[in-house]
Amino acid sequence: MTTKVLLTLKSSILNVCPKRYLNNTLSSVTKIHRDIYPRMYPTTVVLSDGASINIRYHEPRKIIKLPLDLSQLTEEEKKMRLEKRKPKKKVKITDDVEDDFNAKKYLKYMKKKK
Repeated sequence: MTTKVLLTLKSSILNVCPKRYLNNTLSSVTKIHRDIYPRMYPTTVVLSDGASINIRYHEPRKIIKLPLDLSQLTEEEKKMRLEKRKPKKKVKITDDVEDDFNAKKYLKYMKKKK
């Protein structure tokens, strides 16, 4: 886990926890062994490389997706990403229908009114 991710997760926890709970359980690997703690919701954090981590977060969210660092991509990958961001062009289809309909041809089938 990168240090940037750890710092953002730790800062979000620090905003919720009172000062008396600031101890070694903030960065623990196992469960927190205490009876009283603020309400935390199970959340999945998706890192920019595609890995996912289950954490406890102070807001009820299902997934938190961290942004991708564009400076680490190759030139081809950058171009592909930029192409995906651009709006797709709509193709206009024009049909040229040749109209050779002649109404006089069907006059013989019409009945005359009396």
